[in-house]
Amino acid sequence: MPAHSPILNLPNILTLIRVATIPVLVAAFYLPFKGSNMVAAVLFLAAGLTDWLDGYLARKLGQTSPFGAFLDPVADKLIVAVALLMLVQQHATLWLTAPAMVIVCREITVSALREWMAELGLRAKVAVSAIGKIKTVTQMVAITLLLAVQPGYDIAGGMLMTPILWLSYLCLYVAMLLTLWSMFLYLKAAAPQFRRSRPRP
Repeated sequence: MPAHSPILNLPNILTLIRVATIPVLVAAFYLPFKGSNMVAAVLFLAAGLTDWLDGYLARKLGQTSPFGAFLDPVADKLIVAVALLMLVQQHATLWLTAPAMVIVCREITVSALREWMAELGLRAKVAVSAIGKIKTVTQMVAITLLLAVQPGYDIAGGMLMTPILWLSYLCLYVAMLLTLWSMFLYLKAAAPQFRRSRPRP
């Protein structure tokens, strides 16, 4: 009988902690105390680092599991989507809403694509690419900076763009472009299956 990694191994516990961080992140973001934005940024950054750590530990300790393979991307998408929703409300500008919308829509599309390819036994065809990993890092930097810096406004109600905000917006748009490019690569890999004729159930 092959050995099975227990569900509550160290990598999966770290992933569950990342999920449990989401309500704490939301509370820190909205509670009216000094430095709440920095606390939210640190929580998001820590969650991003545990994403790398749990994957590393799973490989190093030989504790990969079907549960971990399911939960890890779900945790990532949940915390990113929640953070982007909060930032869209705070910034209330098309320049942040547009890339946030693209990123969230891409995640839904690629998740559906991976599920469909898995049903065909071709999950490896849409595995995470190097571009996807770079996108994840760029996205993490952008969201962390945006959470850390509360936007200021002038008398007319226009947002005051500080150098940090310019940098964070730049990183977010780079992440959006990488998001679209990686989605194109996934769709290209799956394209032969779209053209195949399959009997309807």
